[in-house]
Amino acid sequence: MKPLVYVETSVISYLTARPSRDVVTAARQVWTRDWWDQADQHWTRAISELVIDEAAKGDPAAAQRRLDAVRSIEILRINPDCERLAQQIIEAGALPATEPEDALHVALASYHGARYLLSWNFAHLVGPEQKSRLLDTLISLGQTPALLTTPEELLEGIR
Repeated sequence: MKPLVYVETSVISYLTARPSRDVVTAARQVWTRDWWDQADQHWTRAISELVIDEAAKGDPAAAQRRLDAVRSIEILRINPDCERLAQQIIEAGALPATEPEDALHVALASYHGARYLLSWNFAHLVGPEQKSRLLDTLISLGQTPALLTTPEELLEGIR
């Protein structure tokens, strides 16, 4: 069985965005497309209702590209246990109260047994300090956390 990867909305945004002139953003777009093209060979991709809601926001044409990209991906359901875990993550100080959606992404990935949570959100999810704080918090809450990673990092594992 292939490892489950919960794909957070920032990855979908990088996948479907127009090519950037910023070198860092452009590199992330390339890594995202490379990962996306190879994903089904190595992983089972999943999103959530939250990803769909976030992807549907903003410019209608861009939103449609995001929604088209995730149309055939497994959807993990949000349930009261996920919502409770997200609240515990915030109460533990692992994420600020201003970021309930990020806490819910983390909770969904952990609750549904994803091996990885894939994101480009360095501010709250995949920055080194953020990863450490979230993983420690989830373990202290008795959870088996998903590893927080970027498409670039996952690609390194298959090269």
